[in-house]
Parts: sequence; structure tokens; C-alpha cells
Amino acid sequence: MLNNLTIRPKTKEILEESFYRQITVEEAMYLMNLRGDELYALLITADKVRKKIVGDIVTFIKNWNINFTNICVGNCRFCAFRKKDGDPEAYFMDIPEILKVVRKAVESGVEEVCIQGALHPNLDINFYEELIKEIKDNYPELHIHAFSPMEIYYVSKNSELSIKKTLKILKRAGLGSMPGTAAEILDNKVRRKICPSKITTEQWIYIIKTAHKLGIPTTSTMMYGHVENMENIVKHLKILRDIQEETGGFTEFVPLTFMHAKSPLYLSGDARPGATGIEDLKVYAVSRLMFHDLIKNIQVSWVKLGFKFAQFCLMAGANDLGGTLGEENISRSAGSPHGTKTDVSNLRRIVENLGRIPALRDTLYNNIRPLSAIPNI
Repeated sequence: MLNNLTIRPKTKEILEESFYRQITVEEAMYLMNLRGDELYALLITADKVRKKIVGDIVTFIKNWNINFTNICVGNCRFCAFRKKDGDPEAYFMDIPEILKVVRKAVESGVEEVCIQGALHPNLDINFYEELIKEIKDNYPELHIHAFSPMEIYYVSKNSELSIKKTLKILKRAGLGSMPGTAAEILDNKVRRKICPSKITTEQWIYIIKTAHKLGIPTTSTMMYGHVENMENIVKHLKILRDIQEETGGFTEFVPLTFMHAKSPLYLSGDARPGATGIEDLKVYAVSRLMFHDLIKNIQVSWVKLGFKFAQFCLMAGANDLGGTLGEENISRSAGSPHGTKTDVSNLRRIVENLGRIPALRDTLYNNIRPLSAIPNI
């Protein structure tokens, strides 16, 4: 498949072997620096590996994001979402308010609510446990995908509980899975520059592994395009791969390109203005070749990339379009221009135009239904 391209023997050897096995860290670093015909060859190979592993189905979910507060004691320098308590733009939704949004979401036909908030100074385990119980009491079939590892860490500290005990309480209340956010870049030198008060790499790994071992699946993420380098990116992917080999608890990998426009980190001159399109494509392609079928599902974020470029990234190894979202405040506050919600018909159009098969899924990818088999969709 690479014979018509002008590529070096080493590149050809790595790409041809990558169809059958995971690439090494050294090979990933090499591939991250490809250009010209060799870059085309990388994208073609990643797309072929995607087809081998998951076929031509592109999945997405009908879901709704709920960011219940932006009041935060953190100091993440990339974040434009957080506000101090008392700020005119600060807000907090109590449980009855959140339930109103959940009701609206359920009436629209969602299968999942994704709940994340900032680090509110006055919240402990009682709020989180009651919130999940109230949702499950009213909507027992609804999947609750909620609370980043940073939120779990913060709640456990506020409640004087261990991470394990905190997760057990939330799972018993009805927590179905967790977003693997707060990962940013899993390198402590980078983290000290972009999120100095956030959990360390080791703490993030411990919380994720603990969740997996308790039977709480998570996504995995990486935010790139700010102060990190290629070595940081590949190291991050290797950490995720090692965790998955040990626990098998990741449902998907979601690369998150840095939204720079309103980010304090960028406005201070300490970060570049996000990744380029070529960098985005390399991240998708190399992650597919590093993970193979270990993490089968690689998601493109249309909120961050826009629909047109998200469609193109589906040709670089990705197979999932995320969800309909309902609302999304964190990327919007950072300056994302691509909207906060969409509908199934739009995602279907993107996938069918690509020549692939659109399909609805559940959070855990256990129930995948091609739209052609669903009446009235």
C-alpha cells in the first residue's frame, strides 16, 4: 500500500510492521517527525489499522454534558472556565437545578449524562453521593459518566476519605464510569508549568488504576498543543498503554487539542497557539499505531476540531465522533468556536459523506447500533 509513495526504507519498514504490532516508543518518536509522502504513508497506515481493528463503523452517543459549577480553588493556567467565588460570572447549580437539566436531557433521548464541575470549596462526598443517587432514583436506566480524577482527589481530601473509599461510595450510589480528564500531559515538569496545583502524574495514574480495579471504567485523554514537546506526547501515550495492559479499564482515547484563544497560559505568552492541523493528524495516527486494539476506540472531538477537520481526522486512525453533548461550557469558555451541541443527523451526514457507517453506541461501547437498523433515526 506504500509502494507508490517516496519514502525511506526505515519508514517503510516501521509502517509495514505497524500493521501487525504496536509500535515502540522509539518508532513513535520517529513517526512524529515525518513529512511529505512519508506523512501520507503514516495516515494511510493508521487508517488501515483502524479498519482492521474496528471496521468501517463510526460511533457516537446521544449524551448531555452538565458542568454544574465554575467556582474553583484551582489555578490551572490553561483554564478559562474557572471563577472565584463571588465573581459576577461565577455559578453553582444545586441538585434540584441539576435534576431539571437531567430531565430535559432524558426527554431529548440521551443515554448518558456527563457531569463535571470545578473544584468548589464547599463540596464534599455528601453532595456527590446525593447527586448520583437522586439521578439514579429518578432515571435508573441513565448512565452517569462523571467526575474527573482531579475531582475525585479533591472530594476525597475534603471528606477525609481515601481515594478507594470515595470511589466505592460513588459506585454504590450509581456512578457508571469516569472521564479520564485532568491528565493534560502526564509529565510532572510540564504539569508544574500549566497546572501547578493539580494532581501529579503518579496521583492521576493511581486514581485511574484504583477506579479500574473497582470496576469503574474510564476514558483516557491527552491535552496537547501548549508547552509540551513530541517526547512528552509519546511518553503520555506509553503511560496510557501500560495502564491498559494492566487493567483493561479504558473505553477510549480522546486527544484534546489545546484551545488557546482565551487561555491565560497563552495570553501570558507562555504557550504556543494550539497544535497545527498536521500535529493533530500525527497524534491521531501515532496513537492508533501505539494502541492497536489495546484501546480500540479513538475519539475525535468536534467541539475542539470543528466538524470539517474532525471528519478528516477519522481518516487518520480514529473511529468515534464523541456525542451530541447538549451543552459544553469548558471548551467554549476557552474560545472554541465550534458550538456546544449537535444532533444525530449532523453526525450521520459527516460519517456517510466519508463513506463509513454511522452508529449509535452506549458509553462502554457494548451496544453499537448502525443507524440504518434503527427506525425513525
